[in-house]
Amino acid sequence: MADTFKNQRILLMRLGGFGDVLMTLPAVNLVRATFPAARITYLVYKEFSALLEGFRSVDEVLTLDRARYRHRNPVAIVAEILSLLRQLVRKRFDLVVDFQGFGETGLLARLSGAPERWGSVFRASRAWAYTRPVTRNAQLHPVEYHLDLLRQAGGLAASGLHNEFLVPERTMDEARQFFLERNLHPGRPTLFIQPFTGSAHKNWPLENYLAVAQNWSNRGLQVIFGGGPGERAALEPVRQAGFFVAAGAPVLLSAGLVNLATVVLGGDTGLLHLAVAMDKRVIMILGSLESGACYPFGHREWAITPPKGSSFRAIAPEVVIGACEGALTEIGRTAISGR
Repeated sequence: MADTFKNQRILLMRLGGFGDVLMTLPAVNLVRATFPAARITYLVYKEFSALLEGFRSVDEVLTLDRARYRHRNPVAIVAEILSLLRQLVRKRFDLVVDFQGFGETGLLARLSGAPERWGSVFRASRAWAYTRPVTRNAQLHPVEYHLDLLRQAGGLAASGLHNEFLVPERTMDEARQFFLERNLHPGRPTLFIQPFTGSAHKNWPLENYLAVAQNWSNRGLQVIFGGGPGERAALEPVRQAGFFVAAGAPVLLSAGLVNLATVVLGGDTGLLHLAVAMDKRVIMILGSLESGACYPFGHREWAITPPKGSSFRAIAPEVVIGACEGALTEIGRTAISGR
């Protein structure tokens, strides 16, 4: 199989959110390791295209601007689709790998004209789009079912798993400047907190995060809160409490800030999974670790969950403070006052 696409053109697709795209990173690196001379293109929603700068295995990025769909202008929508289809056909891909397996991505895979099309599918009715459809195993971690697609469809097997995201150096310079402009020191122990996820039911109470932040600020840690552009208002209590808020920072700058942090705390959200891919020490608050749970990949022990039958919202701040203390000890940051 490696010889088949060795010097060929490969398209990878994942039209989803920040975390959805990030979960394909080990699979993308496996494709590159298997086909080192191939040209790899990745199709993603336009707003997440910057994230692909940290995917060193990708040669080219194609985007779909879903903002045009929100405006409900049929002319703009048709123009966007036709423009993308022309690009897909013109590039004459030899292999398409659809990590999403939805109707729209299946249709794009089929219309691309690629002779080989591997797809992760939720239901048998979508298998028509692929030459090698693979039914998604919902019991697996998302990273694992992307790897499972490659294994079942193409026989690709990882000898060593590479879940590595690289922040461009220019972005790290911006992150260091962000610190300095707020009288923070890039070299001092820092707790980065991402309190909100994409789903309200997965959010640990903000007042609990504030209690954790206050504890560690009193003990000498620098504390920064992150969030999306739409979360600025919800984070106003954090700002009023005197903590720095980086809500609305560009994707890569947020990655740079996390890269300067010592410990990263939050729920099941893309930036926490990105921190794992940057080899940062993460503490993730989850409802459970049952099959299919999206825990920090490779580090189930970094997740905090409630006793079975209890709500994760009932997890006390003291439990999370203790987890942070254990994480700081683990990575050797023992020079924190009060420890």
